[in-house]
Formats: sequence, structure tokens, C-alpha cells
Amino acid sequence: MQGVANKPVVLVTAADLAPEALAMLSGFEVVFAGKQPGEDDIVALCMRHKPVAIIVRYGKINARIMDAAENLQVISKHGSGIDVIDQAAAVARGIAVRAAVGANAPAVAEHAWALILACAKAVPQLDARMRAGHWDKSTHKSIELNGRTLGLVGLGSIGRRVAAAGIAFGMNVIAFDPYAKEAPAGVKLVALDDLYAASDVVSLHCPLTDENRNMIDAAALARIKRGAILVNTARGGLIDENALVDALSSGELRAAGLDSFAVEPKPHPHPFDGIGNVILSPHIGGVSDAAYVAMGTAAAANVLAVLEAHAGSGV
Repeated sequence: MQGVANKPVVLVTAADLAPEALAMLSGFEVVFAGKQPGEDDIVALCMRHKPVAIIVRYGKINARIMDAAENLQVISKHGSGIDVIDQAAAVARGIAVRAAVGANAPAVAEHAWALILACAKAVPQLDARMRAGHWDKSTHKSIELNGRTLGLVGLGSIGRRVAAAGIAFGMNVIAFDPYAKEAPAGVKLVALDDLYAASDVVSLHCPLTDENRNMIDAAALARIKRGAILVNTARGGLIDENALVDALSSGELRAAGLDSFAVEPKPHPHPFDGIGNVILSPHIGGVSDAAYVAMGTAAAANVLAVLEAHAGSGV
């Protein structure tokens, strides 16, 4: 089944896509999988519609899904994190995998700073205290970031934006990125252990790989400067969550701001729920009005580029 008027099908693992992206895909039938599609839902749609492309917004794409989509040529991520796609399985089947690199960088960088500032200034906690009738002016002391050190793990398009804001705040900015050949003005590349030891704020901006999974474990947390703030707007799998709970509870870390989690949606109840010095958001760092359009159009452009290349080569 090839869809309306025999148009090839693009399957979107979500309930919507930016109108600008849909306009780019006018030559295709776009099928939506729903708000939170499961693996079985996506498999059923692939078997029914035989899509030539999948745009991944929610959920994971594994070998079973790929095998259910016999015409599949490209899997395009609505965002930059392709760890939700089984890349080895895609390579084995000759399916291209593409990411909308940098499309949500402004939004994620802004959210990282929202979490950094909320942690440093205890904004949610003070708001809750005010609503409960307290006036903590004589007892509360926030952290002043001017003159402190910001350590960035990852210096891609998001990390560089976070660095620029850190410099504007008067912070000393250091970064660890084994793939960076140079750093922007005002940023110093350092070894990871040196970054942990020196940073008052550690912010994660790296992809999740088999090599760095749980890189922030108990041993790493012990090396991070006591009283530091840890922020993660990258991937939840970078942090050993049980070790982080211990570090926050003991005061080893002053606070943490988390936008991603090892299991998503975050289970409830969860040990984080009872920790007062962790600020949580539901992986929405890259979800903004502008990013929604930028990620959608970039994902659509990647689909079109791969399909046109295949058509030109006779594949």
C-alpha cells in the first residue's frame, strides 16, 4: 500500500509536524503515528504503509521496525540525538540515518542556562517558600556566577552557545571535547579530570555513546568540585542516577538541573522526586516555537536529500 494517489509514504513518529516541513513533503503522503507511539504501533504502520522514510520525533527505531518497512531508505531524526536509532542495524540494511544537527541548538542552550540560573539562585525553592508564607531574605544566600568556572563537556553547536553566555556572565569557561580541534575565544580546552576539579558548574553537551554511558558515576562525582552544580540537557544515560541522588543528598553537589533521564518518560515515583536540590524538566530543552520549525524543516530536508540521491543513482 503506497498511500494516497500512490504517493510514497513518510512516517512521522508523532502526532504533528511543522507546517513548513509538511509543505516540503507535499510530494509524499505523511502518516502520523500518534502522540506516544510504541514499537508495536510503529511496526503495524510500517507494515501497512511501507514508508520510504521515517521522521523520528518520539520513541526508538530498532531492527524490527526497519524490517517491517521494506521500502525504507532513510531514518531522519527530528533533532540531533540519533542514539534512539539502531545505527548498526540501519547500516546493515543500507538505510541512511540523518540528524537535524544544530536545529535546536539555541533552544537547548537557553534551557541549559535556565537550569544553571535556577540552581544557582534557587528560584523554584524560593518560589515554593514564598507561596508557603516565608520571607527568607535574612537567611538565603545564592551563588554568584561572575568569576566562577563553567565546565562544558562537549563543545558542539549547543556547547558553544552555552560558553558564549558564560563568558557574558563573567565566568571562566573551560571545556572537554576530544573531537574539538580548537575552542572559541575565551574558552580553554582541558582534560576531563581537570574540568571536574576546577568547575563550579558542569554542563553536559555531548551525545550518548557506548563509551560514555554513565560517565557521571560515583567515581566521577567524587572528582567534581564539592558544592558544584551539575546540569544535563543532553542524554539521561550519561549520568548514573543513583550515584547522583547520593551526591545531592550528601551535599557533595550543591544542586543539579536535569532535562533528560535514563528512562523516559521519567518513572514515578522516582528517587529524584524527594530530592529538594534537583530541578527537573521533561526533556523539553529543544522544544521551542522556533526549534519546532527548524527541526521539522531540517528533518524533511534530510529525507528529501537522501531520496533524491537514491533516485539519481538509480537505487
